Order: sequence, then structure tokens, then C-alpha cells
Amino acid sequence: MGTINVTIWNEFKHERSQSPAGDLIRRHYPEGLHRTLAQNLAADDLVIRAVSLDEPEQGLPEEILQSTDVLVWWGHCAHAEVNDELVDRIQKRVLAGMGLVVLHSGHLSKIFRRLMGTVCRLRWREVGEKERLWVVSPSHPIAQGIPETFVIPHHEMYGEPFDIPQDGKIVFMSWYEGGNVFRSGVAFERDRGKIFYFSPGHETFPIYHDPVIIKIIGNAIRWAAPQEVVLDRITPQPQALEKILSENPLACLDTSSLHKANTEEKKA
Repeated sequence: MGTINVTIWNEFKHERSQSPAGDLIRRHYPEGLHRTLAQNLAADDLVIRAVSLDEPEQGLPEEILQSTDVLVWWGHCAHAEVNDELVDRIQKRVLAGMGLVVLHSGHLSKIFRRLMGTVCRLRWREVGEKERLWVVSPSHPIAQGIPETFVIPHHEMYGEPFDIPQDGKIVFMSWYEGGNVFRSGVAFERDRGKIFYFSPGHETFPIYHDPVIIKIIGNAIRWAAPQEVVLDRITPQPQALEKILSENPLACLDTSSLHKANTEEKKA
């Protein structure tokens, strides 16, 4: 495709906290994580919007959601504040083909858990230890141009077991200084939509200023971008592709009302 319409969503809570942690976060992200990501991801093929939870309709009114090719999601302490109706609309859009890139603690977001069908729990520890990431699927588009291994000097530990479905393609694995390991980059497909979960991005560290991290997120956006978004996902095919010779056992019944009910249910 040509240009990709990207919307970066952030709950935008930590950056405005009046606390020592908030002061530290503002040093790294003075205008918010979403705006830093937008600035660092800027490219000729990406049209990027940065929105947040406190904006009208929680940052994703219908006109923005419907014009988004890839939604990038960062959330942490305000998962419960996201309206279920918005989650429904995002889920419908993803299943129709919109890409979704879920970052860091977005693993517990309503939309990611909905699409995974699991609790998405994991182990965690916040002591600022070293994290080493390894590319385990070097042929995957998200891994293109990424070193085989690289280090984040200080990060929050996320560790196994990670409660996600087994159908995901593992692109990156992490090892932490304290000994834990973690599936830190996993790609999924749900109906027509592509989803990538990427764990680096704890708010108290300057993770989104790392050019390797930014390249991975950019690769994920381009991988997840749809060729098209198809809202009518179930299409009847009354005309058979081949000649049907079998006798219809329901030929003696009036099935028109049943067919009508089934068609209306599928459209809904």
C-alpha cells in the first residue's frame, strides 16, 4: 500500500502525575509517550496521529477509528477506564483488517485480552535490570534490519509464564539480568487483522528514544497494515462453483423463513 494511517493511543496518565516518578517520566517524554512515538516514527509512508484517553470519545471517535490502518496502543494504569463500547468497535475494526500494535503493559488492556481470549498474566519485577533481546524469527518482516541481539540497559522485567495463545509467532525473546526469560515480541492474526505485541516501553526509562526499538515498531506497523479493510466479513455464496448432483433432503420443506433469519443474523 502507499501511505499508512497510524493512530497512536496513550492513556497519558503517568506523564502528568505530580510525583517524583512523574517528574522522571516527563524528562523522557515531556509531551507524552504517544507524541514522542509519533515524532520518532515519522516517515514519508506514515501519516501519524497521537491521541489520548482524556480526549473526546476517549481519543477514538468513529471518524478517526474508521480512517486508521494501524492502531498503536499504550496503556498501564487506566485499563478499566476504557469504555467497553469502544473496545467493541476496535475489535470489529481489527477483525475487518485494521492492524494493532500493543506495547508494554498494554498486554492487560481490554482490547488485547479480548482478542487473545486469555487473561494475559505474566511475572514482573521493577528494579531497572538489563534486558537482552534476541531475534528468533529472522525471516519475519518485523525483524528485518534488526541486530540478532541487542541490549536495553535498564528496564522493567516481564517474565514467563505469559498467558497468551499458542498460535502466536514469536519474533523476539528476552533474557533479563535477574535470570527470567520472556516472549517479548509475538505476532498474531485474528480474522483479517494482524496484531503484534511488543513488551519494551516502561514509562520510567527512555525506551522509545532507542532507534532499534523505534525501527521494530515501525516494521510492525508496516507488517500489520492491511491491503484493505473488509467490514462485511461473511459473504453468502448462493451460486455454487460446481454442479450439485446430490438430492436436497430439505426440498420438501419451506426453508425461506429459516434462510432469511440466518442471513439477518450474519449481517448483524
